[in-house]
Amino acid sequence: MDHEANMKVVSPEQGGMLASESRRGFLKLAALTGAVAAVSGHRALANGDIGYHAKDLSDDKLVELYRTILKIRWHERTQADQMLTNPDYRGYNHFYAGQEAVATGVCATLRNSGPFDQIDLVYSSHRPSGHAIAKGVDIPKMCAENDFRATGLNGGYAAEMHLSDPSVGFIGADGMIGPAPVIASGSAFAFRARESDQVAVVFAGDGNYAAPHFHSTLNNAKLLDLPLIYVMENNLYHQYAHYSYSCPHKDIADAAAAYGIPSRVVDGQDVLQVYNAAKEAVDRARAGGGPSFIEAKTYRYYNHWGAPGAKAGELGAFGYDPLAITSFRPEREVRAWMQRDPVDIARKILVDWGVLDSARAIEIEAEIKAEIKDAFAWASEQPLCTPEDGLKHVFAEGTVPARQFG
Repeated sequence: MDHEANMKVVSPEQGGMLASESRRGFLKLAALTGAVAAVSGHRALANGDIGYHAKDLSDDKLVELYRTILKIRWHERTQADQMLTNPDYRGYNHFYAGQEAVATGVCATLRNSGPFDQIDLVYSSHRPSGHAIAKGVDIPKMCAENDFRATGLNGGYAAEMHLSDPSVGFIGADGMIGPAPVIASGSAFAFRARESDQVAVVFAGDGNYAAPHFHSTLNNAKLLDLPLIYVMENNLYHQYAHYSYSCPHKDIADAAAAYGIPSRVVDGQDVLQVYNAAKEAVDRARAGGGPSFIEAKTYRYYNHWGAPGAKAGELGAFGYDPLAITSFRPEREVRAWMQRDPVDIARKILVDWGVLDSARAIEIEAEIKAEIKDAFAWASEQPLCTPEDGLKHVFAEGTVPARQFG
């Protein structure tokens, strides 16, 4: 089959049906040519196995996915450069660069606006900035929060590890390994008790497998048929140790399947594969079908925390990490994963499908880069927190009515 000829028939002007059929053909072709390979038995990565939901996305929605990936990417890169070059910058981050397709694909299937009792909720742990952006938080305010500015999302109290914006259903990050899935399952229980069709999503890294919360969450979610979607972002490393040191499974999803929970392993670098799996899980949860588990195979381009090993203006970190007291992963491994970059994959799909041409795709990236630059500039002009701010929200303020007991 002539791949280029197959792609040329698709254009925004040729109609939704033709575009949808060509997209279906693209996905089937990818599976047949091995671009999307099966990784483990009943949870193959072939798009035919996880559905063709992405083929029905409008061009505007597909461009939105691309823009979200770029927003996350340029937020991470800009913040890394700030940490490396600006001595007055106080922020820090567990960078999400390399994993953008996971948060983007999942959150694109959720309700992210509307009354709080109708939107879906997302819980995060480490690397929360990508999840927050994908869920729709105000990026300038997030930039201010990450730099401990008083006008940030959380008044400068939270910074990166405890970001929260309930207005869009981003309940927040948790600096500890393990609790977020348990808290998310509590929200899922509340949805079920209220007979709401909301869903709760928790993003957690492969390190969560080694925490007892992992198994208790899955057990309760299955027993109670909770509308919980557990997204395991397997970026191969628990901080500085390969996940295989603590996990006996090649696919952590095997552990979830053991509880009888529908489980998928997906290519976390491909936003459409993630979207397909998440859409299936969300639809199941809304219909009362209970929990789902998605393991996204992905990779982080920076080291565990901060920007050691990175250079300003360059993507990724290579070599020695003083926090790990070693170079804990081969540079070739990092560069090999960067050859399957989420930005490049998303751009190529949209160009192949005729949604964008290459020139417009490059223009969009320039627009996003400028937008993020402006967000950091705005944040840098905001007032810093003061020592007195530390006394706020500790005790109740104003008149507190007496309580009756007995």
